[in-house]
Amino acid sequence: MSDVEPRKGSTGPDGAAYFGAEVRALREALGLSQEQFATKCHYNQCQVSRVECGAVLASEAFAEAVDKAAGTPGTYQRMRNRLARRDNPAWFVPYIVLEESASAITDYSCTFLMGLLQTPEYATAVMRAHFPRETDEQIKARVELRMRRQEALHRENPPLLWVIMHEAVLRTCVGDASVMATQLRHLIELAESPHVTLQVLPFHAGAAPSHLPFTLVELDGKPHAVYSESPTHGGQVDDSPTAVASAVGALDRLRMAALPEQQSLALIRKIMEEHQK
Repeated sequence: MSDVEPRKGSTGPDGAAYFGAEVRALREALGLSQEQFATKCHYNQCQVSRVECGAVLASEAFAEAVDKAAGTPGTYQRMRNRLARRDNPAWFVPYIVLEESASAITDYSCTFLMGLLQTPEYATAVMRAHFPRETDEQIKARVELRMRRQEALHRENPPLLWVIMHEAVLRTCVGDASVMATQLRHLIELAESPHVTLQVLPFHAGAAPSHLPFTLVELDGKPHAVYSESPTHGGQVDDSPTAVASAVGALDRLRMAALPEQQSLALIRKIMEEHQK
């Protein structure tokens, strides 16, 4: 995914908690248990529980399901979108909340490296390309926000991060050769963590199982939602069973087509050395 987030806002878990409290109040007013309410909304009980306790900001699809179940056309969708828009585009907040509480994150990068892997210099070059008219101060603020997101990898129980990256991502010179050499060295260092797995999809693997980047987020060890972006609609979190199952299948094929972990690291080192020449 292009993974270009907006500036830091005030929504975060507070917005998720507020919406969750409203959903819980509605469910109780209807006299339904979580399991009964989940069935009525065509979600599972675990998903309803996570929304109600504020662990995740509900997706638009979830809010729509709540409106249908309660006979409140558009009410919860509008509430959810107002909360998500506090200083941030609505499309990005749900992913940030998921990333902060994820038990595992699996990403396919075929344009840029995902934000959790980027060095400040690489992130600066990506931001400058995406926002060419912004000031240096604005770009710096965006990069600082991205770097703060990486704190998730250093918490007491970090998510398991598995990234499959296309060889083209490693060879594309983002910034300059020095920036790329530093970035690839950073990847090798990250791979020393037992919580991080990196694989490279080499050119010789041929057509990739996916031509677009995407990220699968797991909560409590189970696939929960898929994040993807488009040039016209920003990003989208889709937690529908169909989308999640499709992402799981695509990632399985990507893992099989990619080089094994040690061969991937060897290729990263080789390309790093080429950037250093």
